[in-house]
Amino acid sequence: MIQGRTWIFKNKPTIISSSAVGGPFEAQGPLAHDFDLLHGDLWIGQDSFEKAEKKLQEDACEQAIHKADLQKEDIQFFLSGDLMNQVISSSFTARTLGIPFLGIFGACSTSMEGLALGSLLIDGGYAKRVLAATSSHNAAAEKQYRYPTEYGSQKPPTAQWTVTGAGAVVIADEGTGLKVTAATIGRVIDMGISDPFNMGAAMAPAAVDTIQTHFRDLHLSASDYDLVVTGDLGRVGFQTANDLLEKQGLRFPKGRFYDCGLMIYNLDEQPVLSGGSGAGCSACVTFGHIFNRMRKGELRKILVVATGALLSPISYQQKESIPCIAHAVAIESEEGA
Repeated sequence: MIQGRTWIFKNKPTIISSSAVGGPFEAQGPLAHDFDLLHGDLWIGQDSFEKAEKKLQEDACEQAIHKADLQKEDIQFFLSGDLMNQVISSSFTARTLGIPFLGIFGACSTSMEGLALGSLLIDGGYAKRVLAATSSHNAAAEKQYRYPTEYGSQKPPTAQWTVTGAGAVVIADEGTGLKVTAATIGRVIDMGISDPFNMGAAMAPAAVDTIQTHFRDLHLSASDYDLVVTGDLGRVGFQTANDLLEKQGLRFPKGRFYDCGLMIYNLDEQPVLSGGSGAGCSACVTFGHIFNRMRKGELRKILVVATGALLSPISYQQKESIPCIAHAVAIESEEGA
């Protein structure tokens, strides 16, 4: 059923497995133990960074399928997107998997867009098992959106570090696992910010809009979730979002509101400036670290609000501002669902 902009999943689709795969920089971060696989270099045995990202996503999908004790043939649909032009990391991964494919694009919000759409397919009875994934690669994203890493260009403190990583989930109509209970679909918010080195500030209003809508649609209070986590706002964007929410009267209990971009790296030791970003950021943190905490019983009910900046190199060069979006998915442990 739908309530406002929020889908409420009557049958509570089950996340029967999840995976997170990262690169060498992620291996130095505080969440390294929550990855299923960590690669020792950015090339990942490939001859281009774009091919390396494809390999990341293939690894994440294969890990998730294996952990679900399934074969590729057991899955009806594959939903995925990434930051590369024409989502080539995802479509080439789909070529490898051979699973019917639906390509999606939400920039860094893709992790929750895929989880929401996959859950909708399951809840509506249109599939029994869906694989949803996303990925990003630091060097590939830098080359496409900014300047190739080899140029050594300088960045301001507001800039963020694109995560080299991929995450995947298998969603099913039955089985043991985490339950997807609701999803709030974001709308595009554009506050006129045009600086690609300050995407956290650009995305913050979209995150706030989706969070407020979710709580309003479902008549929830700030204490109803054990954790509300945004996708990759970083230091600047997260502080902005927190300030905006408090001005609107939504103040979360201490320790219950945080950001994936602030969790994946050691911010005081690694040179990530404002924090992590990229489509792989919220995917790796959520499908790895946060889901592991839920399986251990440390968290019972969470809301993941993945944020995305919907710009392209062309729109930036034509002096366009940055439209942004955020999608939220509510997930509960089995005993809490």
